[in-house]
Amino acid sequence: MARTAPFETHHRRYDDWFVDHEAAYHSELLSVRALLPWRGLGLAIGVGTGRFAAPLGVRIGIDPACEVLDYAKRRGITAVQAVAEALPFADSSFDYALSVTTICFVDDASVMLSEAYRVLKPGARLVIGFIDRDSELGQHYLAHQAENVFYREATFYSAIEVEQLLHSTGFTAPVWVQTLTKPLDHTGEIEPLHPGYGDAAFVVVRAHRA
Repeated sequence: MARTAPFETHHRRYDDWFVDHEAAYHSELLSVRALLPWRGLGLAIGVGTGRFAAPLGVRIGIDPACEVLDYAKRRGITAVQAVAEALPFADSSFDYALSVTTICFVDDASVMLSEAYRVLKPGARLVIGFIDRDSELGQHYLAHQAENVFYREATFYSAIEVEQLLHSTGFTAPVWVQTLTKPLDHTGEIEPLHPGYGDAAFVVVRAHRA
């Protein structure tokens, strides 16, 4: 069962996070932008309110929470209610796919990645952004998970685990960048991105579909 309840009930609070943490949001946005293809038809898996898809030009998005889809639609995205493990698209439909902080909310990450692989064209790219469980922020979220309305039912992954999931699904040639080296309360300016993972909280990986 998709873990949509917090996003359906607190959709405004969720969307306001990006305003309240503007520097952190733009740090994340720029790190995703660095790895995202700029040509072809893209799909946002777990589009949410469209805070990433819209400014990055991703035209189609899916999400199981219907309330957040209204925000995405207002931001110009063709939004479809669906779960990441059962994408309502034909094989080889997209030139690239984007998924930001979605992997920790799906019921089966392997099935999600398999579905992404299926709907991508040969040679297409998948870009995933998420909070690294092994980072200081990831450990903070894990320690206070029961207190956070959004992360209460989340499954946090380390970068190494995501890399293994990508490999087991058939994706190849992962490239990593990372940002957010400070606690959110101390992130007052946009942080530069750095290669690799292991030194920052928010990591982005781009991998190729064979």
